[in-house]
Amino acid sequence: MSSTIIQALNSGFVTSIQIFGITLLFSLPLGLLLAVISRSRWAPFRFLMRGQGEDAPRWRKVLAAFRPVKFIVDVVVWVIRGTPLVLQLLVIYYGPGLIFDQNIWGSGYQGRYIAVLAAFVINYTCYFSVIYRGGIESVPVGQREAGEVLGMTKRQIFFKVTLLQMIKRILPPMSNEIITLVKDTSLARVIAVGEIIKAGENFLRQGIITPLFFTGVYFLVFVGILTLFFGYLERRLNYFK
Repeated sequence: MSSTIIQALNSGFVTSIQIFGITLLFSLPLGLLLAVISRSRWAPFRFLMRGQGEDAPRWRKVLAAFRPVKFIVDVVVWVIRGTPLVLQLLVIYYGPGLIFDQNIWGSGYQGRYIAVLAAFVINYTCYFSVIYRGGIESVPVGQREAGEVLGMTKRQIFFKVTLLQMIKRILPPMSNEIITLVKDTSLARVIAVGEIIKAGENFLRQGIITPLFFTGVYFLVFVGILTLFFGYLERRLNYFK
């Protein structure tokens, strides 16, 4: 390949890596926070059951058990997981302009790039939150109860008991989702952000198809590196058996 093609592919790949890295930087901690919030037990209408027995009206039982924070988080996660990332990219970028008659992301390439990052962070925060929540709930209740018996605070129990065991349990599904993120970065092209697939596709106008095939090599190498890295982490965490 000519130096022009290699330079274009490298530039596109750098953009893909940036989207990948920034998405992980924000979505991993936000996903954990969302998972914790989704387990909220706050029920503002619990007082309706005071002094009521099993014969209480059904509407009282329903309202008393209603947890608004958990409900809102569950709805948001359901919407994000139930719609394609491509659609979310289009809605997040074009939606504010159609609703408020103003593009909040700014004009030009920088505005599209920021919109892409926002869409990816929101999407993967929701996916990661489900994985985190599954990991937290998979830790036996007896582990937390043992921590309480030892006089540990809820914060200590979470970070020293639950979190350590959760990491080992969620590593395989988390690694699979992260590898999916590598390939999903190619969707940024739908709002004209120049990632590697778009860089290779640009040469089709000149009748050159080879660069588009070589984009697959970039992805294979990067995914291979990530696979080796996650395999190393799994071996390091074997002491949690």
